[in-house]
Amino acid sequence: MFSLETINWINEQFKNTNEFVQKKLEYENKHVLVLYLKSLIDSEMLQKLLIKPFFEMSSEEQFKLYLQALPQFQEVTSKEQIPLEMMNGNILVEIQNELYLLDFRSANNDKVNQTSVESTIHGSQLALSDNLMTNINIIRSNYHQASLSVEYLVKGEVNQHKVAIIYDKDKVKNDVLDTIRKRLQNVDKQLITSTTQLNNFINDKRFSLFPQMIMTERPDRIVYNLGGGKVILLVDGNPQSLATPVVFFDFMTTIEDNYHTLFISLFLKILRYAGLLLSLLLPALYVGVTSFTPEVFRTELALTVAGSRVGVPFSSFVEVLFMLFFMELLLEASIRLPKAVSATATTVGGLILGTAVTEASLASNIMVIIVSAVAISTFVIPVNEMAFSIRVVRLLLILITSIFGLAGLILSFFALIMYLVNLDSFGEPYLKLYTLSKNKKSSEGKS
Repeated sequence: MFSLETINWINEQFKNTNEFVQKKLEYENKHVLVLYLKSLIDSEMLQKLLIKPFFEMSSEEQFKLYLQALPQFQEVTSKEQIPLEMMNGNILVEIQNELYLLDFRSANNDKVNQTSVESTIHGSQLALSDNLMTNINIIRSNYHQASLSVEYLVKGEVNQHKVAIIYDKDKVKNDVLDTIRKRLQNVDKQLITSTTQLNNFINDKRFSLFPQMIMTERPDRIVYNLGGGKVILLVDGNPQSLATPVVFFDFMTTIEDNYHTLFISLFLKILRYAGLLLSLLLPALYVGVTSFTPEVFRTELALTVAGSRVGVPFSSFVEVLFMLFFMELLLEASIRLPKAVSATATTVGGLILGTAVTEASLASNIMVIIVSAVAISTFVIPVNEMAFSIRVVRLLLILITSIFGLAGLILSFFALIMYLVNLDSFGEPYLKLYTLSKNKKSSEGKS
């Protein structure tokens, strides 16, 4: 494919780009035209694989065959494809009235990162990188199955980032895969910069209280999800991946559970679920018991709670909201502050705040203990998306309990379970136990 109009059209597309280079190579009876963006290509690769062989080969035909044999070679299928590929680090070569593309991109974001969100004591400490091809290389290096398939899409009208759909075609559910493909095709946005943003666009339940996809930076967790028949989504330029479909229990497990013995893993899971219940129910339970049904406490404990609240001018509802509000501010500050000062600032701020509030009789000592326990319990939840959801649901339970008392807390908790039962992730029940379904299938196969 070549015409003078195509070259002129490309020059027109990049006429305002200072990095655009059009180089003509001539030697004896050989003529080659090379077009590229110098800020995106590897100049050493260009010199070694294209310019030097051009002067060493005896004819254009031999050089043309050499270019076609390179692993970086790519044929041009349409005129509109050329600018996009050039902006991805490809060079355009014109030889014998034909156009070819060669991938000579300079990758400066292909370094593998260290885990920062999902840290573990055992197992690999490597995370994904910002480069899509590097991430796929990492996944294929850890998942040695010929059935592993990768599909590519380009999304975002402005930045046109490449999106990869990764799955094991022998284990994936075709209806789930078709649903994901359809929703990705319907995404029509100007900018796609991260997998989390993509999650919001393809989720048909955007106003759901709970996440429908799980985000991970760990290659070993990606491999584990691929083996379970899940679909993985990657976006070029983002070191996070999305896995779907998910169930509620996926958010309460870590990859490290596979590295411990049965009893240790069971003990850690019990701790997580206990922390989940504490962070979800403890503030609302405090409001319900102290304001509506103090007779639930033993006499000694009721007197202790009443004594700690002597002098506090607010009701337990206002007291809980007051303390939780400042706890949320401290959590947000710990994320936004520079790493060098975030831990110190939030620790000192929490200590000063707790001491000053109790001395000023704006909150009771029991309330400070409850808020601290809630904060610690929230950190036990392994996946941040679920932790954020629990923080929102916790406030809703407090509001309902402040109106209807302990009975409202119990009814709202059952309503939450009913909501989770009714929820699904790309057609899969949200409270489904995958282990039970697998055992059922295996027993049916034996019979």
